Amino acid sequence: MTQEQDQPLRERALLRLKKKREFGAHLLSYVLVNGFLVVIWATVAEGGFFWPMFPIVGWGIGIIFHGWDVYAGEPSEADITKEMERLRR
Repeated sequence: MTQEQDQPLRERALLRLKKKREFGAHLLSYVLVNGFLVVIWATVAEGGFFWPMFPIVGWGIGIIFHGWDVYAGEPSEADITKEMERLRR
């Protein structure tokens, strides 16, 4: 294959690598910020109501969807063809 033929594949690979890097940064910030909130809770609340659960759960839902977007994979050719046929109707 020539470099011109590889260009679309290169662009797709580059996009997937960028998405994986962004997800890693998102996951790292999730762990660090929520870990910091748990430390604040543990030092200030002295075992009271565990209020960090709200950002942990709320942000965790976003992390799950972000991971799904990055790692769920691309649609199959059959799925693409089926959707194209549906749109033609």
